Amino acid sequence: MNLVHVKVWGPLACFTRPELKVERVTYDVMTPSAAHNLLKAIFWKPEFDYQITEIHVLNPIEYVSITRNEIKDRQTPRQSYIAASERRTQRTTLALKDVAYVIKARIHLESHATAPVQKYTGMFMDRVERGRNFHSPYLGLREFHAYFTRPTGSERPIDVTRDLGMMLLRLNYQEDERGPFTFTRHGSDGARTVKGRAVPEYFGAHLDNGILRVPGHDHVR
Repeated sequence: MNLVHVKVWGPLACFTRPELKVERVTYDVMTPSAAHNLLKAIFWKPEFDYQITEIHVLNPIEYVSITRNEIKDRQTPRQSYIAASERRTQRTTLALKDVAYVIKARIHLESHATAPVQKYTGMFMDRVERGRNFHSPYLGLREFHAYFTRPTGSERPIDVTRDLGMMLLRLNYQEDERGPFTFTRHGSDGARTVKGRAVPEYFGAHLDNGILRVPGHDHVR
């Protein structure tokens, strides 16, 4: 079987809506993109990728407003140094509090994979049970740490049904010699660094009795 699942939780989460540029405002629930990144934080190999299928919302959806000192500018290849004391500003984040989810996903092998999919599903669940990770998993923002464990099967999603609007599914990294940044591609000949861009893909999200069902990539916009 190529199915994996994990329960994740934490005191704070922010799955930022991309249409709001200055102040961060979270989606109501975890996005598939955030779930994908969290699974890769637990276990990652270039021979496979995750496709999120369902996200179960276990705790009531509650918000908290946080004001923090941040930097106005982002680091770029042309501007690697920023004087923090000169560019500091206060910004507000509307985040989620006391979140818990069960993430369900499929593991899809890449064309250059040589081992069967059962090897990777077994390795993933073993790491979940042992509490091991590739790097520290987080809930939308790196400072919002995520805890994880194997689901017991007794978890029940909340009794909430609502339309969530257009939601980010994933960032599709495409090779483009005129792209603004570089990233790593993996294939049968190993890893290579390429120039490209990230194209966001969205889908119409709907929470059905506490479950967000995620479409395949052929249902995105």
